[in-house]
Amino acid sequence: MNLSYCMKQIIEKSLENAISYSEYRTLVHELLAVGESTGPNQSDALANYSMLNDKRMKRLDKTIKISDETKAVFNNITGKQTWLILTEGWCGDAAQSLPVINKLANENENIALKIVLRDEHLEVMDLFLTNGGRSIPKVIILDEENNVTHTWGPRPTLATKMAQDYKDKNGSIDAQFKQDLQVWYNKNKGQSIQEDFVKIISAF
Repeated sequence: MNLSYCMKQIIEKSLENAISYSEYRTLVHELLAVGESTGPNQSDALANYSMLNDKRMKRLDKTIKISDETKAVFNNITGKQTWLILTEGWCGDAAQSLPVINKLANENENIALKIVLRDEHLEVMDLFLTNGGRSIPKVIILDEENNVTHTWGPRPTLATKMAQDYKDKNGSIDAQFKQDLQVWYNKNKGQSIQEDFVKIISAF
């Protein structure tokens, strides 16, 4: 049994447990109603992060706009593809990214967006580590036969460079950078994510 076959089996197993974006939004909101976040570890801090993220996603669901240039690229998609996203409700990067990615997927009926929680699917998460870490969100783009064609995440290209530059200068990512990053996300309004996915789709 070769590695690619094993990987495909793991991915297809996770797809069986996947939920839609709207189901994910509902799940995060309902857990907050009882003071919880997604994942096996519960704390006041994680619940507070999730509450903030729930508000962010609600706002972004209403305000994010997909550019005409991006729409033109997505209108040309003819083959079926699946976007499998690994995430958790407490993740700040995910809250800023998922509403944009969902709107992109909605641009073409050939794209199926499916979500699984990272900590319930570590087997698939560990196939797509970022610098050895289980960083989220992670988007795994699959073709019609569930072969992996591209991955994206955990941050837009520009934000990834910002993080690396900050780490090179200061030694590590700290609370100040995380705050600055959220300000950047708010100003960028999903444009960097759109640019990343246009490049991915154009090379599909």
